[in-house]
Amino acid sequence: MSSRFALVAVGAALSVALVGCVAPPPLPTPTPTPTETVEATGDGVLRIGTLLPMSGDVAFIGPAMVAAVEIAVRDINAAGGVLGQPVETLYRDSGDASEERLETAFADLVERGVDVIIGPATSALAERLLPLAAEAGVTVISPAATYPTVRDAAPTGVFFRTIAAYDQQAGAIVRALSASGARSVAIVTTGDSLGFSFELAARAALEQEGMRLQSIEQLDAATNVDRLAFSVSGGEPDAVILATGTSLAAQNQAVIAALAERGLGGDQLWLTAQNLADYSATVEAGLMEGANGVLEGAPIDDELIARLRQSDPALLSFRFAPETYDAVVLAALAAVLAGDDAGRSIAASLADAATEGVPCSSFGECVEVLATEPAIDYQGLSGPLTFDDAGDIVEGELGLYRYSSENRPERVDSLAIDAR
Repeated sequence: MSSRFALVAVGAALSVALVGCVAPPPLPTPTPTPTETVEATGDGVLRIGTLLPMSGDVAFIGPAMVAAVEIAVRDINAAGGVLGQPVETLYRDSGDASEERLETAFADLVERGVDVIIGPATSALAERLLPLAAEAGVTVISPAATYPTVRDAAPTGVFFRTIAAYDQQAGAIVRALSASGARSVAIVTTGDSLGFSFELAARAALEQEGMRLQSIEQLDAATNVDRLAFSVSGGEPDAVILATGTSLAAQNQAVIAALAERGLGGDQLWLTAQNLADYSATVEAGLMEGANGVLEGAPIDDELIARLRQSDPALLSFRFAPETYDAVVLAALAAVLAGDDAGRSIAASLADAATEGVPCSSFGECVEVLATEPAIDYQGLSGPLTFDDAGDIVEGELGLYRYSSENRPERVDSLAIDAR
């Protein structure tokens, strides 16, 4: 991705050979690509607000994300802060989609002058927040909202995420299947917008790899799973991708069993993040041994766990902590690059914090690089963070899981995401 700090060539030395007295026509001069100029409107202090789940149905992931914000801000302030001032943070509970807590909390944060929101953790809440954030001039960076539908709700330059979008799993799985020698694939998905986005991404990846989509089936609460498995197995695909959802847990279990009965189990079966789960108590023992699955989110090392527990000793889950830490650091680096702490300035400079510049792996290191170099490439705890125009990361990794004989997924490797 090009940087606003990249130098644009405005001329070239030409060697002109004269033929008679006629010189060749002049070569066209490249026209510099215009970059957006955003008026500085900040007050000199970067204020980060969080809208993370401390109550509701996903409250178990909230504490680690809050702890990640805390340690990121400590690191930034220890390195001198942003624009010479310490970063301020305000924490609010986003609740879940069943209530209006999000809107009330956001209004309070806007009144207190926040420039950036870290969160929400779910796509449903992100879609509700984005129109409000656009109106308020606040940038939103989510470490966990993965649904492609968030793109449709996001006005340009408002929403970014430090985690792979759900439909990016399709390309990663298809490339892995192609590398293993598979030539045909069947997909079981849902008939909603999430399923449709996965289907589109899978079709594009299959075409690129020269593979065949053998069949596509839709699963819902009324589906006859035996009939579905019969239809899928009739095409004799090399692999089956089960891209359904958590709301269809009972149907997922029944489909897995029905496919296995027809010889489509083990390493022929792939699960997406929406249905990667522990099936040890719900599926016959050994039925899923060798099956593969993917899950977004970077692995957590012992050093990060220790730092997170310094902020919250009671932590049990650490999911999305690396992505949350990186969201805070990127916001701070964008403010430094823009020379302004306002939300719109941060949005305009955010992609430049992780573009084709000098690699750096912390806020302090990146600021040191900027003292002598025009461009940086922040390499975060969650991996590369290059953004496209929609605010999605275009390279990164998914966790690759394999099921044991107890029908439990175990992380064995990573799969690359590369959407460029």
